[in-house]
Parts: sequence; structure tokens; C-alpha cells
Amino acid sequence: MSTNPVVDFYTAVADLYDAQFHDESDEDRQDDLDDVAEQVSDLMRGHTVLELGCGTGFFTDVIAETAAQVIATDASEAMLNVAREHGADLENVRYRVVDALAIPQDIGADGKITAVFAGFLWSHFTKDQQDAFLADLRARIGKDALLVLIDDEYVEGASPTIARTDAQGNTWAQFVDANGQRHELPKNYPTDSALRKRLGTAVREIKIGRWDSCWALTCRLK
Repeated sequence: MSTNPVVDFYTAVADLYDAQFHDESDEDRQDDLDDVAEQVSDLMRGHTVLELGCGTGFFTDVIAETAAQVIATDASEAMLNVAREHGADLENVRYRVVDALAIPQDIGADGKITAVFAGFLWSHFTKDQQDAFLADLRARIGKDALLVLIDDEYVEGASPTIARTDAQGNTWAQFVDANGQRHELPKNYPTDSALRKRLGTAVREIKIGRWDSCWALTCRLK
């Protein structure tokens, strides 16, 4: 067990997590993911990409199609092992255990990383963690790097049940792992204005797109 409940949950569901990206019973979700994946592929073309929270590697595959190089990272070694297996044939990808809230100093030290991608990670950060994440990115990666965030929209009846809202305004939701154990994790669903306010001091050129089940934000680090 780690000291991070989000990492513990995703370690517990690593063997099953990938199925959500191939669930043909949810056609609307699949259509959204296909559309987002196409845009991510275009955005990452020619970049050297740091992927944070790569999970089982769905977006790693997408990014690798057009990127020059990809460093695919996750704080859960179990999730990363699934990604490694799926991406065994991807010659331009290397995998590394990295906590997105504690990016090692050597990442970005050579100045070669030109883009950062985080899929379905931002919503699991509390507001304080979001601020720390942005500050860390600016320190490690530097100005002008492209930042792309993808995350969930709240969908009534499909999204995890919201359990509470804390004093900071973070919403916490109930997640259930493969063994039926419940995990209460931060899961925020920001509006466009909230995203612009939270990121505005650290980035520029913010653009936001929304689908029924997810949203995407692109920007440049200041």
C-alpha cells in the first residue's frame, strides 16, 4: 500500500481498468474517446512528450503514433506494467514509475520535453495539489511547453457517486475496486471558468473543448 489513496485504488483495478476504453456497449463514450484520441494524436505530432498518469497505456498508444518520443509514466507500478505489455512494440516509448506530484529533477533537465499530456489525472488532484502540480511542471519542464489535459465530465447515472464536498470545494466520490472495496477519492468536475482561473497564472493560450463524457484543455506553460 502507498500513502496515496488514488494510487492504491488504481493499483487494485489495474487488470480491469483498460476495459473502459473498449466498452462497445457505451457507444457515446467510445465516440467521444475516438474523437479526443484523434485530436491528441494531431496535437502531439513531432513532440517529445512526457505523459503523466498513463494508466494502462490507451493514450500512450495514441501519442506514440505521431510523437517523436514518449516518456510514459504512472505512480502505480501495476498500471505501468499493463501499459508496458500493451506497448511492447512501441519503439519510441519508454516507461517509468513517476508520481505526477513529485516529478524527478532529471525529467526535463535536458530541455528536450516539448509537450506534457495527462489523461484523467487532473480531476483526482485537490485544488492545492493542482497548484503544486502546475508549479512543479513549470520548474521541471520550463516555459512554452505544450500542456494537454483530458478528463471526465460528470454524467448522471454513470459517474461515481459524489460523497461529499470539502471546505476547499473539492468533490469526493465513491469508487469500488474489483474486490468490492470502497475508496473515497477526490474527483473534481470543473467548469470552463474554474479551469481558466486555476491554470491562468501558470499557463497561457488556454483552449477548452467539451464532449458529453469528457473535456480537453490545451495551453502553453508560462
